[in-house]
Amino acid sequence: MKVWDDLVGQEPAVAVLTKAVAGAEAGMRGESGAAVAGMTHAWLITGPPGSGRSNAGRAFAAALQCKNNQGCGECNECRTALSGAHPDVSLIRTELLSIRVSEIRELVRRAAMSPTQGRWQVMVVEDADRLTEQAADALLKSIEEPAPRTVWVLCAPTVEDVVPTIRSRCRLLVLRTPPVEAVADMLTGKLGVDPELAGFAARAAQGHIGRARALARDEEVRDRRTKVLEVPFALRDLGACLKAAQQLVEAAKVEAKASAEKVDEKERAALEQALGVGTKGAKPREANAALKELEDQQKTRAKRWERDVLDRSLVDLMALYRDILMIQTRAGAELINAELRSNIEQLAGRTTPEQTIRRIDAIAACREAIETNVAPLLALEAMTIGLFEG
Repeated sequence: MKVWDDLVGQEPAVAVLTKAVAGAEAGMRGESGAAVAGMTHAWLITGPPGSGRSNAGRAFAAALQCKNNQGCGECNECRTALSGAHPDVSLIRTELLSIRVSEIRELVRRAAMSPTQGRWQVMVVEDADRLTEQAADALLKSIEEPAPRTVWVLCAPTVEDVVPTIRSRCRLLVLRTPPVEAVADMLTGKLGVDPELAGFAARAAQGHIGRARALARDEEVRDRRTKVLEVPFALRDLGACLKAAQQLVEAAKVEAKASAEKVDEKERAALEQALGVGTKGAKPREANAALKELEDQQKTRAKRWERDVLDRSLVDLMALYRDILMIQTRAGAELINAELRSNIEQLAGRTTPEQTIRRIDAIAACREAIETNVAPLLALEAMTIGLFEG
């Protein structure tokens, strides 16, 4: 198994990265010229959600450390790099709304060190779009004047999500939305999913690998998606619009809370153990402050997860109206929600393409409002009314 195997449908990007690894190898042997030209000290990997940005960064880091064959996936270097256990591969990501300057300063400090075991010191920032302004400033000098044998790999949804001073100093690698067929093949080949279910999950996920896995494996995930897609067919009056918005918000809170509870308790227990809480003797003076900081971080993360759940629901709704528009315009494109074709055709027959476009715009406006911290319920109420009146 190669380290690149998890990059579903990203053959062009893999070709670029493998060439860069070959260039790095040539450079270490003292060669120069075209073979080394593909390698650089700073990379910016972009792509839509679920396309595999983080996987690409980790795979690249593993391939650079691999001593066998540019990412064999079997050696100790590959396995530890992919898991985050390699001493010369630093992986930073956040479940919060931003990456703080203190985290980047620590990463910059490590980046200045020579590799201890591997060939390179590789710094992978999985959420470069969440760098605060101060964190970006702290990172800039290290990217401008990198230490020898240090490679920075930044990941973000789009190039515009990264500040210009940093992105201008990185080589850009853009991942594409994985083709439905490639995602379905991955589900059947690697996970043993039934081909019909794999096809459904691949279509419904719209190129998001993690979402496709969840839809294929978990019936509850499929049920939640079905309830979201029932919303447009239930909007019969103003009261129904307000009720639908409330249900979407409550469902997102329940799902986000369930996910948070799985990690919050473990994090608190680990911190209490590290602080000596519950042991004999006086409680460390900093314990209360540290626990309070953890609680604040967990609340922030829960809000982000709730927002992410809502956004996923809105993407599913937008796909439904996209299907309606395909029917209305006889575009001939495959439906994302082919299993709902009968209902989609009925709704398409009762409305016009212009109305459908206005409804898609209402969903897009709702996504933008939630992203800018408008109260989710207010944003969703405005959207459902727009779907009803549009």
